[in-house]
Amino acid sequence: MNARGELGPAAPAIGRRGAILGGLGLLVAGGALSRLARRATPPAELEGPDENGLRLPRGFRSRVLARSGEPVLGAAMDYRWHPAPDGGAVFPTSDGYVYVSNSEVKEPGGGGVSALRFGRDGEIRAAYRILGGTTANCAGGPTPWRSWLSCEEHRDGLVWECDPLGERPAVARPALGRFKHEAAAVDGRRGHVYLTEDQPNGRLYRFVSARREPMSLEEGQLQVAEVRPTGQLTWHPLPDADGRRVATRDQVPASTAFNGGEGIWLSRHHGRDRVHFTTKGDDRVWQLDLAAQHLTVLYDAARSRDPVLTGVDNVTVSPTGEVMVAEDGGDMQLVALNEVGEPRVMLMLEGHDGSEITGPAFDPTGRRLIFSSQRGVTGESSGGMTFEVTGPFVG
Repeated sequence: MNARGELGPAAPAIGRRGAILGGLGLLVAGGALSRLARRATPPAELEGPDENGLRLPRGFRSRVLARSGEPVLGAAMDYRWHPAPDGGAVFPTSDGYVYVSNSEVKEPGGGGVSALRFGRDGEIRAAYRILGGTTANCAGGPTPWRSWLSCEEHRDGLVWECDPLGERPAVARPALGRFKHEAAAVDGRRGHVYLTEDQPNGRLYRFVSARREPMSLEEGQLQVAEVRPTGQLTWHPLPDADGRRVATRDQVPASTAFNGGEGIWLSRHHGRDRVHFTTKGDDRVWQLDLAAQHLTVLYDAARSRDPVLTGVDNVTVSPTGEVMVAEDGGDMQLVALNEVGEPRVMLMLEGHDGSEITGPAFDPTGRRLIFSSQRGVTGESSGGMTFEVTGPFVG
């Protein structure tokens, strides 16, 4: 499929306004940061590295699902896995599930999205492309209607809506803005899409759909956040979502800058709708209460003398409600944050020092976690590896 959404080879059916938030003095969720300054939850007891270089807790095991440039084992067709695997998500199907994975190739037209289709037994049945001809597909997000939003991370980047089954062509969604997109989280109940921007002075955006039943991504209003010192959000309409004449982040002087927006994920636990997102420039994990439109800091590496989690990037939420944060660099860990932001190391990759952990997502049972090492042991985009870890994530 090229950047116009046309299919190539057939896929198989299936505080200070405009200032970075360091000075806003936002409230800390659960008072977590005051405790983190004194102590951090000890990491999970990890075993030594297994044959795949993964250090896991006792009772967990790993396998390699795919390697960049190599045929995917188990797939009915000879499909070679894409380079630089990045953001991902899992979608249930009638006979198993599909994992989608972005390809963050920065050369123009070199990116896209691939998919792995699994049976109920967790074995790969097919691998195929669902988007091609795009550029720097970084992270994204699933929709409630089971499509994948793939975000292009460059100045003129768009969001592409993709069919995980590969049966329908991908479609660009320019109403979601043209900027250096990182990730997206869809609130289907309220008809909103939250979007992060990977810039040192990036913004947090919200798309308000013109239609909620069913929700439309074609028409609506793109807004940008202003964060009050109390953590309360005010949303301002953007004059020009296209952003080619004046960058979206520069259009509303009252809007608040975030230091390098990264992954974002929506979850519903204990009757509360929340969005969690990360900012890499200050190693923070943020928590937004959607009903109250109130923002807090769940984790801040600067508040600990020896932080467990650094290089925050992609994020997902476990079936038990823990916020799972992947490291870009750091110690190449996937770290779970509990309700008050205390960190616990869930896994660590050894020998992948020039890489980053990307695309963490749980299968429908909650017992399998899929993720990638974007550049593997080689440190090159061609060395990407996609893993599965199986174990008692849900007890």
